[in-house]
Amino acid sequence: MKKKVVVGLSGGVDSSVAAWLLKEQGYEVEGIFMINWHDNRGLLKGECPFDEDITFAEMVAKKLKIKLRTVDLSEEYRTRVVDYMFSEYARGRTPNPDVLCNREIKFDSFVLEALKDGADHIATGHYCRTEVIDIAGNSVTRLLAGVDRNKDQSYFLCQVSQGQLGNVLFPVGVLTKPEVRKIAVDLGLATADRKDSQGICFVGKVDLPVFLQQKLEAKKGRVIIIPSDHSFMSWPDGLPDEGISDSDLFDMAMPHTMNPGDGLTAGKHNGAHFYTVGQRKGLNLGGYKEPLFVLGTNTGSNIVYVGEGQSHPGLHRKGLFIKAEEVHWIRPDLTMNTGEVHDYLVRIRYRQPLQRARLFAHAEGYFIIFDRQQRGITPGQFAAWYDGEELLGSGVIDM
Repeated sequence: MKKKVVVGLSGGVDSSVAAWLLKEQGYEVEGIFMINWHDNRGLLKGECPFDEDITFAEMVAKKLKIKLRTVDLSEEYRTRVVDYMFSEYARGRTPNPDVLCNREIKFDSFVLEALKDGADHIATGHYCRTEVIDIAGNSVTRLLAGVDRNKDQSYFLCQVSQGQLGNVLFPVGVLTKPEVRKIAVDLGLATADRKDSQGICFVGKVDLPVFLQQKLEAKKGRVIIIPSDHSFMSWPDGLPDEGISDSDLFDMAMPHTMNPGDGLTAGKHNGAHFYTVGQRKGLNLGGYKEPLFVLGTNTGSNIVYVGEGQSHPGLHRKGLFIKAEEVHWIRPDLTMNTGEVHDYLVRIRYRQPLQRARLFAHAEGYFIIFDRQQRGITPGQFAAWYDGEELLGSGVIDM
């Protein structure tokens, strides 16, 4: 008897080819299309709502001769992803809704729906891989980067658990994007030439301030420009000694201190919670030799601090800190105990090349100190650590 796999068909090329590959491998394949968002407020002009996506998903299902049903998970998505997103922005942090969407929706609510259809496995079009190994008689699932390093999406799964990985398949993880496109073209799939989705997971590309104003009030505040010769703390390249003092660890991870008196008012903004570290667009301030970038925000004082040029020292930091309650291990068997130190490869955003770093486990949380200063370390984002091609764990950047 064939094992059943339920694929999350999104109307994109990756999930379409994933479904075909699974049929070729002998599985009984069915598809589910998830409707997770109905509100078009803030969507940029020309962005397609889900009704176009579902049309493509239906065409693919018909072409592949597989069943397709639609489920509405919009209530779960709003309460577990979007409400979290609003609350983080209100605190002056920048969340990653795609990471939360995978943990809370694609690998939770969607799985429950798939199980109703008698699924033995679920599958998605993510560019990553899994491998099951035996450790002391227990099966452990390793989450590995996709073969296509330019498309590797393992970072977006940095918050999933062993339980969530146990019955998931990633058929396109062993392929490159051009290979996936070619398969779709050869099969004559309607999704073959569709562009990859961008923007917020299941929402699309948005005018962020407009989108956030559904719940966050716009309020005028000052933009303060900080000169590059401001006394920013800097550290030499290289990993710190394992016996480094707690005070030095804290200093390395501490965001740069900036006060209203440290610079001049360059203009006005409509709300500090609409801006994020490293942001360039949306400041609407001209007349400078180089572009202005956001160095930091203070939502309490409603101030946005900016600096001139992408090499501004205020954009670069040596380390970061993750609170203990925000640390998550995909491999619980490798969890670091208090006092342990370990070297891993770390990334703080999607597509960032992996960076050498040293992790220090303290009772209060983890300090991650990099070999080289990193640009745009942003509270609210996820830092994910790897051992080679295996993603081991992650945590929300606190500072």
